[in-house]
Amino acid sequence: MRGGPVYLDYNATTPVDPRVVDAMLPYLADWFGNPSSGHTYANEPKTALASARAQVAALIGADAGEVVFTGSGSEADNLALRGAVLATKTDRPHVIAQVTEHPAVLETCRALERLHGADVTYLPVDRHGLVDPADLAAALTEHTVLVSVMAANNETGALQPIPELTRIARAHGTLFHCDAAQAAGKIPLDVRQWDVDLLTLVGHKMYAPKGIAALYVRDGTVLEPFVYGGGQERGLRAGTENVALAVALGKAAQLAADDLAAGTHHRVAALRDDLHERLAAALPGRVHLNGPRTTRLPNTLNVSIDHIRGHELLDTVPEVAASTGSACHSGEHTPSPVLTAMGLPPERALSTLRLSLGRWSTPEEIETAAHLIGKAAAAR
Repeated sequence: MRGGPVYLDYNATTPVDPRVVDAMLPYLADWFGNPSSGHTYANEPKTALASARAQVAALIGADAGEVVFTGSGSEADNLALRGAVLATKTDRPHVIAQVTEHPAVLETCRALERLHGADVTYLPVDRHGLVDPADLAAALTEHTVLVSVMAANNETGALQPIPELTRIARAHGTLFHCDAAQAAGKIPLDVRQWDVDLLTLVGHKMYAPKGIAALYVRDGTVLEPFVYGGGQERGLRAGTENVALAVALGKAAQLAADDLAAGTHHRVAALRDDLHERLAAALPGRVHLNGPRTTRLPNTLNVSIDHIRGHELLDTVPEVAASTGSACHSGEHTPSPVLTAMGLPPERALSTLRLSLGRWSTPEEIETAAHLIGKAAAAR
């Protein structure tokens, strides 16, 4: 990224860490064997795959045998939801999600309704984007087979009260899935403490390449396979594993664990808050935080700036790479469904910037970005 725009879109994707690249390269160039083979060429790939699985498990407090590698976070979410519903003996299975989930969860729920006769309840969120545990308790029925609530929202960074929600689901005997794509590696998390049955984490959100993710499947949890074939990945996802990408995810998980132990997330949070303060000082009374002030990801700042739409502002500041919460359809921008669900009026939702920091964000970059954004917005 040297010489390019200030990168403030880490929630969309992260650059691949050079140490991750170094770890995976031998499995592209030298150790090409199939880890399922029974000869010498399989030994190194098989060992590397097991090591990567253990590294991912260590990041989230799981056992290595509970980690299933997938090709994306969307695939992992599909395996969790579809797998749980199709494995149930309930005639009309009931699933509970919440309205600000990632489309990988929401669209899977709609497909389960359409194709498999499932009933789905979509829990509302409050003005901070948080689920009320009482709403979950009220939504549970004798037919509920799965609850799916994300750990952290990709737009606002809002952290859901997962342990409280899992206690409610556990008391009801219901499986709980958590999409932790945005949370894994950014905050400490432990699947045992959270008491989840299924948890999604994604490589390209934590400095590994795109095309690799994992689903934690608690030992004893029964799922219908997502890809049928051989017995790879506990029989849930057939196909010869991409050892190089699995090694990349394992290395990324180990680096993330090291960063968390060193308190790097606190450094990132301080930079995030500095960015917010600089924008607020440059634009008095015009900068409004969306989402919770404290219970959010340490790297995420979602703000609305009065009197200018987010996409127009970013168009005038090409030196900053960030995103908005709006979607563009045939040239027309529509408000973010997440912010709409939180009750934000359309004009405020359309004036939003999502500024997400990461491993290589620096104080100098934050100062530069705040100056450029503030100057462009002040001119409107």
